[in-house]
Amino acid sequence: QVQLVESGGGLVQAGGSLRLSCVASGRTLSSYAMGWFRQVPGKEREFVAAISWSGGSTYYADSVKGRFTISRDNAKNTVFLQMNSLKPEDTAVYCCAAMKNPPSTTYYYHSNEYDYWGQGTQVTVSS
Repeated sequence: QVQLVESGGGLVQAGGSLRLSCVASGRTLSSYAMGWFRQVPGKEREFVAAISWSGGSTYYADSVKGRFTISRDNAKNTVFLQMNSLKPEDTAVYCCAAMKNPPSTTYYYHSNEYDYWGQGTQVTVSS
């Protein structure tokens, strides 16, 4: 079993930056693909970014491409989401997730393919 805990959220002005962290306990993340999703009340959970277990491949939603960067440090069982040039529409609860042995990259984009989830951290971007 894997437990994920996010941190790093907060209030930031438009154009600012935040770095989110997700730390895993129970098992190492070296063989897991990792993803970040976000959700606003009343809306469906939205894919943000994902990274392969080796860290060699990354994937981004079009809405964040060029602004957000996902990375991982398997030795520390941690995945990061660096968020730059933040916009008010980025405001959401951000959750990290872990996926065991993804059969293809297509699965990275869908929340129901992930096996473990954190509780989320709030990101609020003011105008």
